[in-house]
Amino acid sequence: MIYTVTLNPALDYTVSVESLKTGTVNRTDYENILPGGKGINVSAVLKNLGFDSTALGFTAGFTGFELNRLVMNMGVECDFIAVPDGFTRINVKLIAGDETEINGKGPIITEKYMEMLFRKLIQLRSDDALVLAGSVPDGVSDRVYADILERINIDYMNGRNVIVIVDAAGKLLTNTLKFRPFLIKPNIHELGGIFGVNIKGDKDSAVKYARVLQEMGARNVLVSMAEDGAVLLTEDGGAMMCPAPEGDAINSVGAGDSMVAGFIAGWLQKHDYEYAFRTGAASGSASAFSQELAKAEDVGRIINDIKIYK
Repeated sequence: MIYTVTLNPALDYTVSVESLKTGTVNRTDYENILPGGKGINVSAVLKNLGFDSTALGFTAGFTGFELNRLVMNMGVECDFIAVPDGFTRINVKLIAGDETEINGKGPIITEKYMEMLFRKLIQLRSDDALVLAGSVPDGVSDRVYADILERINIDYMNGRNVIVIVDAAGKLLTNTLKFRPFLIKPNIHELGGIFGVNIKGDKDSAVKYARVLQEMGARNVLVSMAEDGAVLLTEDGGAMMCPAPEGDAINSVGAGDSMVAGFIAGWLQKHDYEYAFRTGAASGSASAFSQELAKAEDVGRIINDIKIYK
């Protein structure tokens, strides 16, 4: 079974107005509400690709009920922990020519409820997959993902081969490396931020710094680079590069999460790194070329255009 963890999910509320006038009433000409959060996006795309998963994390208040309902409507199994105080955050994207985002804070997650999550996760068995993705609520330590891996006793060398994927930034990511996660997926800006450098679209520099993350413990490193494609470093010493396929980028939200989902799906299908990389790149592009998250038919249409260079 695949499990995704989203510690700070959201309702993503997108509205557009012809022009924004402050200090008065504005009427929307478009609005939409979708469940948000990196782990939830991964679960949604996995479902679209034919793989079931269970979405874990925390919800609160009336917005938490709605988040749970929307995720279940996507066909994704939910096992969220409801906390009594606060409410699941609402992230507002206001489109009025330019895009303006206002992100909520989310509820406070106390030690008691973190312990409840730990108790769920220690039930994982060998060959289960665990995706730890996204930011964390205020008050939660940047060691939380490392604490999860320590508590569930991940040890791929000694029989408990849980496939761990970490998609996070900064210390949330680097603190997990000593537990040798199967895959980490920083984007190019997050990779540069870890080392205090500006990598931009330089694939050679991306490989260089990704290799350092391997030396720190990551088994495989997938770096998404938006319109510049992606690079993958594998635990057998390989390095692959993938230019972005041609297409009109419509919406970058969820593209990186879709790449993670596609990589997982490809790996579980064939246990082949090149195939997983190809499926991940096609899934990320399928989301970027659409207003919605990647669908299987879109991935199938794009995958033959994906070129991999070793």
